[in-house]
Amino acid sequence: MDPVIPDVLQETCATRQALERFAAKWRVLVIYALLAGPQRPGQLRRRLPGVTQKVLTETLRGMEADGMVERRVVKDTAPQHVEYALTDLGRTLREPLAAICAWAAEHAG
Repeated sequence: MDPVIPDVLQETCATRQALERFAAKWRVLVIYALLAGPQRPGQLRRRLPGVTQKVLTETLRGMEADGMVERRVVKDTAPQHVEYALTDLGRTLREPLAAICAWAAEHAG
């Protein structure tokens, strides 16, 4: 049986909406970084050379709004410390992203 290919050209297509969310340059890289476990924003910036603080903050906020990451307050008193972690939904992307990595490695060159 052939897989069902959704009509991603339709604006209402759930697959299209997901692809648009992941099309942002840093989102997939943030997911990869957080697959290693919860991290503070400074750790993420070091792991993602080239991302600005502003863009990282915007990316994390958008991913939090989408339910992909959660923000945890580690220390309430000043200076406040927070960390970000993948949610259960975010962790479901491990296998699809691994498949993309495998495809890229197979076709590199």
